[in-house]
Amino acid sequence: MLSLCAAAQPEAETATAFDHYVQEAEARIEREQNSTELFLALPSFSGSSGLWERVRRGEVVVEKRGSTPASVPGGLIHDWLGVALIPGATLSQVIAFVQDYDHMAPHFQPEMISSRLLSRSGDDFRIAMRLRKHKVVTVVLDTEYDVHYGQLDAAHVYSRSYSTRIAEIANAGRADEHALAPGADHGFLWRLNSYWRFEQIPEGVVVQCEAISLTRGIPTGLGWLIGPFVHQIPRESLQFTLSSTRRGVLERVGQH
Repeated sequence: MLSLCAAAQPEAETATAFDHYVQEAEARIEREQNSTELFLALPSFSGSSGLWERVRRGEVVVEKRGSTPASVPGGLIHDWLGVALIPGATLSQVIAFVQDYDHMAPHFQPEMISSRLLSRSGDDFRIAMRLRKHKVVTVVLDTEYDVHYGQLDAAHVYSRSYSTRIAEIANAGRADEHALAPGADHGFLWRLNSYWRFEQIPEGVVVQCEAISLTRGIPTGLGWLIGPFVHQIPRESLQFTLSSTRRGVLERVGQH
């Protein structure tokens, strides 16, 4: 069990601030994903003139959006954007991989312990994942998401994922493991929205993901413990997710 004092679930003011941020971000995201010219955010990256060459060389490029992490009452909002190229892949291969939730975990270890599909109705999925995050301390989270896929045209697919449940697990992997009750968790992750885009190009498939998350703020005197976790994990997790997606697709289609 972690030794720091637990944080309550986000107060109404904290959740409202996150919802307001998401509302503004989604207005932009909606415009982008409905336009083939704006579909990928490559021009918005710093040093964008050489970005495509970095991506073609196999680099996963991740940058902050705006001035986040943004401090809101009782919490921090994190907004990161990443892009990677899966060379030689087709759009159908990539979508088949990312929708195979029952067989996803082996490709995303050690950050993903398990993953499963709870239900599906057309392009709408309910999924569950057990995640492991490590930065000074190790935290295990049971999470659930609503995921929706859409298609702009034959070369452009997008998805959005909203966390519907995030529970911190105490004593994970032991006989006495249990979910901490709301109000008894440590606030390492309260909300997570992910916005994916997949574009077919002659070289393969470009995959872009924007991850917007909400964590607790950093209590006075606990910066050494909380700071690295809430500031570094969002970026590192997005980079790991994109790298693992690329590797998993290439392994599945026999190109890696």
